[in-house]
Amino acid sequence: MRRRDFLAASSAAAALAACGGKAAPPLPPGKLTGASDALGHRLRQPDFPPPSETRRGAVAIVGGGIAGLSAAWKLTRAGCDDYLLLEMEAEAGGNSRAARNEVSDYPLGAHYLPLPPREARATRQLLAELGVLRGDPDAAHPDYDERYLCHAPQERLYKDGYWQEGLWPTLGVPAAERAQYTRFQDVIHELRQRRDGAGRRPFALPLALSGRDPRRLALDRSNLRDWLLAQGYTAPGLHWLVDYACRDDYGTSAAQTSAWAGLHYFACRDGEGQVLTAPEGNAWLARGLARAAAGRVLPQALVFRVEQGRRGTSLDVFLPAENRSIRIVCRELIWAAPLFLLPHVFPTLPTAWRNALAGAEYAPWVVATLTLKDSPTTRAGAPLAWDNVIHNSSALGYVVATHQQLRYAPGPTVITWYRALHEESASRQRRLSYSRDDWAREILADLSRPHPEIRELVTRLDVHRHAHAMIRPLPGRLWGGAREVFERGLPGLQFAHADASGLSLFEEANYRGVLAAERTLRRLGVSFASSL
Repeated sequence: MRRRDFLAASSAAAALAACGGKAAPPLPPGKLTGASDALGHRLRQPDFPPPSETRRGAVAIVGGGIAGLSAAWKLTRAGCDDYLLLEMEAEAGGNSRAARNEVSDYPLGAHYLPLPPREARATRQLLAELGVLRGDPDAAHPDYDERYLCHAPQERLYKDGYWQEGLWPTLGVPAAERAQYTRFQDVIHELRQRRDGAGRRPFALPLALSGRDPRRLALDRSNLRDWLLAQGYTAPGLHWLVDYACRDDYGTSAAQTSAWAGLHYFACRDGEGQVLTAPEGNAWLARGLARAAAGRVLPQALVFRVEQGRRGTSLDVFLPAENRSIRIVCRELIWAAPLFLLPHVFPTLPTAWRNALAGAEYAPWVVATLTLKDSPTTRAGAPLAWDNVIHNSSALGYVVATHQQLRYAPGPTVITWYRALHEESASRQRRLSYSRDDWAREILADLSRPHPEIRELVTRLDVHRHAHAMIRPLPGRLWGGAREVFERGLPGLQFAHADASGLSLFEEANYRGVLAAERTLRRLGVSFASSL
């Protein structure tokens, strides 16, 4: 909370007390959850029992997030079922998992997928397989199932006591600043339309299909905020929106984000603005992928040692539920877990890997689920949008789980509040140590700005913490050579995590997983039709 907002809230509380008003109600019940930190942190001081059993197979996939599930999906589509997917958590899905309470399903992380561009062929194939994309997946503008297209109103911004449609700050903005909005949007439109001699966009999704114009790639060496200022963009509303976009997609402020990555956010898609979503966020996508791997997923399995040999790769895996370890020997390994784990599981880390990992940072996220006995009101009495953003908040706003049910009538609902810890390292670490009550107080204070009645409405407030949610696209990380070793892979070892792209996006994870699977299929001599 900013100092100005804190003082305003304190003054309001004092005024309420002076008038004999009621004290604020106690914090609602709830709990703090997150990834299996205790299990994952055992990699720092490995004291695992020796393997008591050896299993063999053609392929092992480490990591059951979108990348690992995508690799499994592609292997299955090609008729290759001799693989095992190892996932540390009790359920696969990574940042796209969800939960359910008595009111609704709700996301624990990623909550939407923008309509994918034509370059994201694997993602479009998946959507077609799930029945959401209708017709030709390679069409310029495919038809999508309206049940998954976000219903109106899609997004609103709360600023200066008013809700406005869309996220561009417009109320009370001078004409000169609006002109900067238009100039920036014109630049983005031109970048979306541009193609090089090979037919590539300058900013494509997946990133690997982008053009290689050195002048464009040089943008990676500076940050987006400085690029805006160098281009003469000074409008506060534009800087706020760009900073919000970077925090939303990258968990990083515009002053910390590579200018190339920041422009990629705006220019990599076709600008239709529509998104696919569901009450459970992106869990429907993860579950759709997971169906292909049914019977070949080993949950609660922590890989703590990997050794490559001439005849294959051996993985030592701890099974906490059984308090024992097993060894898996495979011909091919697909590493779909975050790259920062590599130094903890490979006994001798190659110098090239160590150099590539140097300077890599991850953005922590906090996702809160608030169960409400009734929907909060807006100033005009209009129904809530799906995505509701508070201007100049350190948080990213909230989405409404029941929005897709088209249920505007009064009644219980669930909202999901998002906060990327984009601050400097010391502040991030301090906030990661917050208790559930610490977070509850901050969340309720943030939401009380547009909804003063929020504490009276909340019946439960749960907080889910992602300590290593996404890799940060810091200046120099995308095109400075750090990712090349992981993009290429090695004989018998392919890297599938979105970390190899440097952008933690669904389409990137899906692409990397499918690419790793296709390279593996070629090495196994299995024929397939490429999804890329």
